[in-house]
Amino acid sequence: MKAWKIWVSAAVGLLLVADLALVFLLVQLSRQSPDAMRAERDHLAIQDRLLKADVARGQKIRASLPQVGKDCDDFYRHSFLDAATGYSSVETDLGAIAAKAGLKTSGLTFKTTPVKDRGVTEVTISTGVEGDYPTVIQFVNGLERSKNFYLLSNLALTSAMGGKIRLQLELHTYFRNSAA
Repeated sequence: MKAWKIWVSAAVGLLLVADLALVFLLVQLSRQSPDAMRAERDHLAIQDRLLKADVARGQKIRASLPQVGKDCDDFYRHSFLDAATGYSSVETDLGAIAAKAGLKTSGLTFKTTPVKDRGVTEVTISTGVEGDYPTVIQFVNGLERSKNFYLLSNLALTSAMGGKIRLQLELHTYFRNSAA
């Protein structure tokens, strides 16, 4: 019978200690005002929404990765000319754009720079053009709309006389390496 009383006394003692711990916790929690608790709850709710939006955005990005890879491959194949035929294609394309705009061009020069580990070669194209302002704008628009990929990196005025301007242009494009 004594062992039973000891177990009951120990259980009651543990319950008393647990009650005291709960009372301490409730006292600590009651020190915060209801407004502070509401503000904390609202802050946590906003954080929860932001984190859920980040997760949803990440899942959407993950789902679109195969299409992005396909788009990149298509851009590489269709926008970058093959190095073997690229020079003549660029000359023909730039000549056609200039003729359509009504510009006179003077000599194309090419400078190549291999891009390490990318399977492409950067080609810097320098040329001079001469015409009035609207034809220059039409030429720049033609570059933007070309099926070939051109970056206009420098446009320098070399002379202006009688409504005609002469510009020196520097363009960049990329050629696919034959081995890539």
